[in-house]
Amino acid sequence: MSLLELQDIHSYYGNINALKGISLTVEEGEIVTLIGANGAGKTTTLRSISGLLHPRKGKVIFGGKDISHLAPHIVHKEGIGMVPEGRGVFPRLTVRENLEMGAYIIKDKEEVRKGIEYAFTLFPRLKERESQKGGTLSGGEQQMLATARGLMSKPRILLMDEPSMGLAPVLVDQIFEVIRELNSRGTTILLVEQNALMALSVATRAYVLQTGTIVLSGNAADVARDPSVRKAYLGL
Repeated sequence: MSLLELQDIHSYYGNINALKGISLTVEEGEIVTLIGANGAGKTTTLRSISGLLHPRKGKVIFGGKDISHLAPHIVHKEGIGMVPEGRGVFPRLTVRENLEMGAYIIKDKEEVRKGIEYAFTLFPRLKERESQKGGTLSGGEQQMLATARGLMSKPRILLMDEPSMGLAPVLVDQIFEVIRELNSRGTTILLVEQNALMALSVATRAYVLQTGTIVLSGNAADVARDPSVRKAYLGL
């Protein structure tokens, strides 16, 4: 049984059919990436998984359970973490307070403390900024904070939406090194990313979305060699 399975998902914004029968799987321990142009349906797919958007047709199965119409906070408690597009840090809260907010479902204070220490191990820069307000951090530091906050609830799978957006190349490399590190420590990741070259370099498998449908899927290395992908998304 797959950890996460989308079965023929149709999602709408009003009358606009954004996803037109999406089916995909994520196995325990994988990094799976969704690539595609703006408006292809990548973020909508993540919203349909996380409960922010409920599909009108099809099922989202997580850990063998149908979560298609659960509220977002219930989906989160089921073990799905989210690093949203645009980072979404709490600007008036400190770094530590942002991390504590990510652990709101954990009642054991010692577990929260261990989670924060783990975050500071992954991102030493956050330790240095521990008492700084989230809104005063650089873009790269905010991405680190958003990623660390997403891990605080110890999710079974982490959904990451455009983690490299707006970052300098050296910070993009750093974020993707963290993605590799997280996965090596057992975190399953579903990654939406405009930087297709980087995404395919870290992923196990890939799905290519186009106007709400999956047009190609397979092993990430094979997808990266596909002529249409190389031309459209890799600039080759």
